[in-house]
Amino acid sequence: MKQIKPFGPTFHLGEMIETVEKIGDPLFRVTTDRGKVFETKLVVIAAGGGSFQPKRPPIAGIEPYEGKSVFYAVRRMEDFRGKNLLIVGGGDSALDWTLNLHPLAKRVTLLHRRDEFRAAPDSVNKMRALVASGAMDLKLGQVTALEGGDGMLTAAAVKGTDGSASKVACDALLPFFGLTMKLGPVANWGVNLEDDLIPVETASFETNVPGIFAIGDINTYPGKLKLILCGFHEGALMAQKAFHYVFPEKRLVFQYTTSSTNLQKKLGVA
Repeated sequence: MKQIKPFGPTFHLGEMIETVEKIGDPLFRVTTDRGKVFETKLVVIAAGGGSFQPKRPPIAGIEPYEGKSVFYAVRRMEDFRGKNLLIVGGGDSALDWTLNLHPLAKRVTLLHRRDEFRAAPDSVNKMRALVASGAMDLKLGQVTALEGGDGMLTAAAVKGTDGSASKVACDALLPFFGLTMKLGPVANWGVNLEDDLIPVETASFETNVPGIFAIGDINTYPGKLKLILCGFHEGALMAQKAFHYVFPEKRLVFQYTTSSTNLQKKLGVA
């Protein structure tokens, strides 16, 4: 962040590009999942292996509740104040949020498929102490169905490890089943794909779409090595071609930070 600061970049964090539409030669209209729209002369895809997305629990009919009363992440703890929470999972995320949300929630129930946990032992001990004192509930089993309407939960049906059936009253469900890597919307941007990777040529790491580049682990070419070192190399070569798209009338002057007074001044090391 300190290295890039002299160049005055603008960051848009916590959102995902959904569509990339070609509207010129080259010119693209880029739209995010928050409705922001950008028009740009080029696009550089540096998405690694894809985006980390939460694993959806195998519960029929869960989709209408997602984002309303089923959440795969906690953005604001205050949103869960005074609610009956059902947290599902046995790892660090499930235990951490059980302990963090317990003081705010009306009641917390932790559900796991077995009485063994993958979380830090200290977290497990604190959770068991709360259960022993009656401050929260621990159930062993799996959610089999959801009850409610208009996206708002009222209860979850649970099948216990002993085969028994029960219901847990809840206003919100927080399932923590881990993360999975997915290519996401990149697959719909018109670039060629090869086993969920983007083939590029190695002079500038441009895709089959002029003006769209792919650097880092997201791309593929003969001899590809998935190293950070290689990603920086690809970025440097990509920037040479990108310059001509952005400033077609200008001549590219190649400079070194060790000898360019202009670059040294910009970086504050002159």
